[in-house]
Amino acid sequence: MILQALNLYKNAYGGLSRSTWLLSVVMLINRAGTMVLPFMTVYLTQDLHYTIEQAGAVMACFGLGAIIGAFAGGQLTDKFGFSTLQFWSLFLNGFMFILLGQMHSIWGIGACFFALSVIGEAFRPANAAAIVYYSAPENRTRSYSLNRLAINLGWSVGPAIGGVLASVSYGLLFWVDGLTCIAAAILLKVLLPPVKKIKTEEKKTQDTRPSSNQSAYRDKTYIWFVVFVTLNAVCFFQMFSILPVYYKEVVHLEEWEIGLVMAINGLLIALIEMVLVFKLEGKHPPLYYIARGVLLTGASFFIFNMLGPSAWVVIIAMLLITFGEMFSMPFMNTFWIKRSGDSNRGQYAALYTIAYSAAQVIAPTVGSKMVQSYGFTSLWYLVTGISVVVFMGFSWLQQKSVKEVEIVEVS
Repeated sequence: MILQALNLYKNAYGGLSRSTWLLSVVMLINRAGTMVLPFMTVYLTQDLHYTIEQAGAVMACFGLGAIIGAFAGGQLTDKFGFSTLQFWSLFLNGFMFILLGQMHSIWGIGACFFALSVIGEAFRPANAAAIVYYSAPENRTRSYSLNRLAINLGWSVGPAIGGVLASVSYGLLFWVDGLTCIAAAILLKVLLPPVKKIKTEEKKTQDTRPSSNQSAYRDKTYIWFVVFVTLNAVCFFQMFSILPVYYKEVVHLEEWEIGLVMAINGLLIALIEMVLVFKLEGKHPPLYYIARGVLLTGASFFIFNMLGPSAWVVIIAMLLITFGEMFSMPFMNTFWIKRSGDSNRGQYAALYTIAYSAAQVIAPTVGSKMVQSYGFTSLWYLVTGISVVVFMGFSWLQQKSVKEVEIVEVS
């Protein structure tokens, strides 16, 4: 039994390039310092004594900057290459975190958080292009999962340490987060030399994608996909914006306890996701898994209303949202990569990133206003309802995608 488990892990991690592993190491260093974002709303409401609505507005500034950063990142990646953009995004973002910690007025915090997100989110399209470059077509989903594993392993460490540091001083969070960004940038420069030209991938004879040569902005199926991804992300991002406040005010958890709960998410993803993807990949279309992951995300918020606020419900909810994430997000990457080609991959990556950036604006804005006006219970019902709608949307797209492939094969 133990030998079978070891072989399963060996197969799940095997066949990935050295550069893919090195890129993931850089992400691990960077995300191990992820301490500011999960505690930002708690910091603003509990330490600086702003209202939850003001905290939501600040988080929306981050999301608005992320939209601009994602779009600019796609353009800059095509122009200057992913290596240059990844380095400068990480390096400058480190200084922005340190600067953010020195801000105390709501306007100064909002402006600095906006600029930080523009710089930081420009990293994502470049990182997506790098993963595609360094991976073979047959293991691309696992390459993305390895990158996510590094991110989430860092996420399991960062909030846990951040919770301890926040108990001492919130100012430490900004310094540690900033310095780890700078360290990741330097490590990236040392381990992965700059790449000036993107290699040519699959041969045209292998390309049966209905959207491989058209603009991503004219791909109607993909536009619907981006809409549903955005709605799902609005639900998911309550985890980082409103849920920590719920833990603090309703469940009465301390900061270090909040950090440990958040760490469950990253730790489980680090332990399970690669094997899960290895076992599931190819057995069903990506949208099949995505739709079911969305339902689990909705269920994670729904149980707060059904079972009430308690420590054990918090843990069950975190388990549900974590498995929802593992079922949906790796296969979302698979879907957009399969629809893109060499000539339009930047557009597809940028649109996918923008979906999450837009959600970072909508999630805290809607979430904070709902809580301020109607309470947490109403927000959790709203999130559940949106998740059901998104589940139906992805199920519809699955049927639509099958018909598109049949048309291409016939022609």
